[in-house]
Amino acid sequence: MATIAFIGLGNMGGPMAANLVKAGHKVVAFDLVEASRNQAKADGASIAETAARAVMGAEIVVTMLPAGKHVLSVWSDIVPAMTKGALIIDSSTIDVESARQAHALAAKNGVLSVDAPVSGGTGGAKGATLTFMCGGDEKAFAAAKPVLENMGKKIVHCGGAGAGQAAKICNNMILGISMIAVSEAFALVEKLGLSHQALFDVASTSSGQCWSLTTYCPVPGPVPTSPANNDYKPGFAASLMLKDLLLAKAAARSVHASVPLGVRAASIYKSYDDAGNGGKGFSGIVEFLRHSTIEED
Repeated sequence: MATIAFIGLGNMGGPMAANLVKAGHKVVAFDLVEASRNQAKADGASIAETAARAVMGAEIVVTMLPAGKHVLSVWSDIVPAMTKGALIIDSSTIDVESARQAHALAAKNGVLSVDAPVSGGTGGAKGATLTFMCGGDEKAFAAAKPVLENMGKKIVHCGGAGAGQAAKICNNMILGISMIAVSEAFALVEKLGLSHQALFDVASTSSGQCWSLTTYCPVPGPVPTSPANNDYKPGFAASLMLKDLLLAKAAARSVHASVPLGVRAASIYKSYDDAGNGGKGFSGIVEFLRHSTIEED
């Protein structure tokens, strides 16, 4: 078992760190929020006074932070304090360029690095069923995989530095677009006089079938485990979906790729977020689409 430092103990990071403890690792953790530190301590982690102290002597470091600027700031602080040849894994969802800068910082200090954003939401974090999309060289990925397997169910090596972030934002662009499409269909079927169950029974076994329908159905009833049955309490908040769609939009602009539906999805989620719904689950977009006055061609 390894000594692992874990920096960032929020809704995702906290349960991930707890699963490392359950797997038998010695976890030294840090977060700026006292309540998060207290929960990690209750879950069996040791708490360090600072992030830099947490990584001293650690064989592996995991960071789970809000944005690229936070990752670069924290890595600038902790990477120089790490043991040469140790491994650092970033599971934040950030822009590709910041991920590449973080890899370069690690390499400069003789530290192996992997960008490994996740899919699966808070349920996946708690249940250790996350999917990790990894970027980095073969040696770093080989070192990271056994650790990631303690927190996730599927570990995919997507390519070199930043490739994990690229895969994550493309995946979530698909998810954001498909959730809007499914939600529009339910909003339309309501006005046409059909039941939710009727549409679900047809589309779930026909060409309209997709994850946004069969696993995360945006209306109550057809999928009992969907957040729609719990007032859209988030596993994945709408504000985070907006963040990922904006990252995809920025990435597309940087390489001159055309993503018109991705851009439109970002605009719709921004309107939903601006209306005060950012803390709801992203499938709650159906409520907004029912009553929106979005212009039609």
